[in-house]
Amino acid sequence: MNKNIKIGVIGAGIQGVSNALFLQKKGFEVTIFDRDIPGSHVASYGNAGHFSPYASVPLNRPDVLGDIPAMLMSSSGPLALKWNYVPKMIPWFLKFIMNSTTKKMMHTAKNMHQILDLALPAYDELFDEIDLEGLVENKGILYIWNDQDLKSRELEIKIRDELGVEQQLVNKAEIHDLEPHIKNFYHAGVFYPYARHARNPKKILLKLFDLFLKKGGKFNKLNIKDINFDNEKPLFKTENQSFIFDKAVIACGAFSKKLTDNLDEKIPLDTERGYHVHFKNCDHLLSRPVIFSNRGFGITPMEQGLRVVGTVEFGGLNNPLSKSRIKNLINNAKYMLGDLPEHEDEWLGFRPSLPDFLPVMGPSKNYKNIFYCFGHHHLGWTLGPISGKIVSGMIANENTNLDLKPYSSLRFS
Repeated sequence: MNKNIKIGVIGAGIQGVSNALFLQKKGFEVTIFDRDIPGSHVASYGNAGHFSPYASVPLNRPDVLGDIPAMLMSSSGPLALKWNYVPKMIPWFLKFIMNSTTKKMMHTAKNMHQILDLALPAYDELFDEIDLEGLVENKGILYIWNDQDLKSRELEIKIRDELGVEQQLVNKAEIHDLEPHIKNFYHAGVFYPYARHARNPKKILLKLFDLFLKKGGKFNKLNIKDINFDNEKPLFKTENQSFIFDKAVIACGAFSKKLTDNLDEKIPLDTERGYHVHFKNCDHLLSRPVIFSNRGFGITPMEQGLRVVGTVEFGGLNNPLSKSRIKNLINNAKYMLGDLPEHEDEWLGFRPSLPDFLPVMGPSKNYKNIFYCFGHHHLGWTLGPISGKIVSGMIANENTNLDLKPYSSLRFS
């Protein structure tokens, strides 16, 4: 039914590639555009590698709002600002504050849970078609904290219990049994046994991208600067070329805002800058990802060694990498595990975030043949396939049996 209907997808990260694959399953002819080759040093390359179907509790919470000043003042804390970007962030922060009530927090949590609950089955639909070669491990994910942070942890645990999330509270002895190499600084933790992690997110993305090409998909390494229209059909504009499609998906993460602004839709998308470093040949020290909640960082055992990830830095797309954030990760890793070798691969990536911490998925307010799929903040990797499945279903006019109104861009009108 959808044969010969041409879809253009902007973005070759996990969101774009997942959209393309599920569109192919529905018979569409798909072309992906990106200014970089898939697997370049962007979010789908440098993320924590977590498949986190439990992570429904958002950052827009009353308790987090009260902790922000202390986080900003702490040199080892999870939050930082590029002060030259503060004026641009003020409208976003004001909307974030408005969305940090208990009612708004629960609205986000329930609607994140709705899609997170479907995240792993959607991945499995795609994984069934590729050879994973041991690139995904099913060993769960462990969160630990010290007693100073117990109150906020209890709130997260309570909300997840209410949503029916499977979780196991663990004491010091149980944490030691799970991860004996962690230094004894923790008070307690919570274990999500069904969560997974990627041994190499880039390799997984490239395998999915290769599957897309094998199924007849096309890729153009071009930067889409604008979208015009020809009889309501999207017309992609590059520096000196044009490409026309029947429908289009904007799925280029934090870089989506320029395109949506040009479509006269003022979506308050901004970026949380995240960092990683690697400690080579140390992956034997951990069996699974471990997140130290108090300091907002985690360590994932990967092929490249231990990947230390974390921090939230508000500073936009153009500010340079912050050496202080890199130092913060190194110090935190040594705080957790003791002596480590010289680090490698200092990386900065951009998490696309909206002030209510729900993604945007669905048609444009102004153009019926343009669809959005971005704003997944810390959960872009986890939510790639399920987002692609949902948006492709919308394009095919299928009934998804989900309440999709909370993800619509209309909520910002």
